[in-house]
Amino acid sequence: MRVVIVGVVATATTDLWTLVLRRLGRPTLDYALLGRWIGHWREGRWRHDAIHAAAPVGHERLLGWCAHYAIGIAMAGMLVAMTGSGWLRQPTPGAALGFGVVSVLLPFLVMQPAFGAGIAAARLPRPWPARLQSLATHAVFGLGLFVGGRISVVFPF
Repeated sequence: MRVVIVGVVATATTDLWTLVLRRLGRPTLDYALLGRWIGHWREGRWRHDAIHAAAPVGHERLLGWCAHYAIGIAMAGMLVAMTGSGWLRQPTPGAALGFGVVSVLLPFLVMQPAFGAGIAAARLPRPWPARLQSLATHAVFGLGLFVGGRISVVFPF
């Protein structure tokens, strides 16, 4: 249960960061596109030239948001698996932030290529701003992991 709390808090922290980015006029991932990507798996389609151009799937927004939180929880579980359950008793910011930064490999090597943007957004017209924003977002996720870890210590379930 504590891993779930850590994952939900970390993912929600990322969502708050995303709201800030949107208010600043920065483009961010629409989780409906994540749901669209997942929805096409049952057809055996894992990669798209442009996910925006792929046919919509039923309930893609709900599917994308559920997947977003499930991934956050799974990543919190990976952090605890890598650091040991002692991290849940005494969360450290270094482990959480380090894990968050390294977790940027997931969008760089899986999601961006599958969505048609190439490895680390290489096919985008301006890949470096997208890369830096992804890195910053995953650092914020790492901060959220630490905050979630601290919350799970103060309010153990």
